[in-house]
Amino acid sequence: MVVTAFWYANAFERMLNVEIDYLTDNIAVLLTASYVPNQDTHEDGADVTGEISEANGYLAGQDGTGENLLSKTHDNTLNVSELDAADPQWTATGAGFTADIAVFLDVATGVASTNPLMTWMDFGQSETASGGGTFTIALAAAPGLATITPANAAGFP
Repeated sequence: MVVTAFWYANAFERMLNVEIDYLTDNIAVLLTASYVPNQDTHEDGADVTGEISEANGYLAGQDGTGENLLSKTHDNTLNVSELDAADPQWTATGAGFTADIAVFLDVATGVASTNPLMTWMDFGQSETASGGGTFTIALAAAPGLATITPANAAGFP
């Protein structure tokens, strides 16, 4: 299956308002099993439904205690702004867990209703980690977690 990733529409405004500070704030990774993302209307962690239960090696993360991105970097090269981090991973225990979408959000507030959403990744199918197995989200060497490619400034004189 093809893995696809998308930005939430409000993420850019939230970054400009410094509600998302990628390098400084905790950026959490939530795993879901039944969430249907809406790129245009979902803004905060409270919009995310179907997060898998905190059990079998998975820690829920809207309060900042779950899986947060580590070794975050930001690079600007040839008009491409790239956000990257170490690959998030969980070690499954017991029966393990299954997920089909990962949601990346800033959890600096620790409150679901105000945690701004950034991006989501659709695995294209349900992925399972059995007891003792590792569930890893492989962020590509390039483009990493996400990229922004500015185009010309249409609308300016």
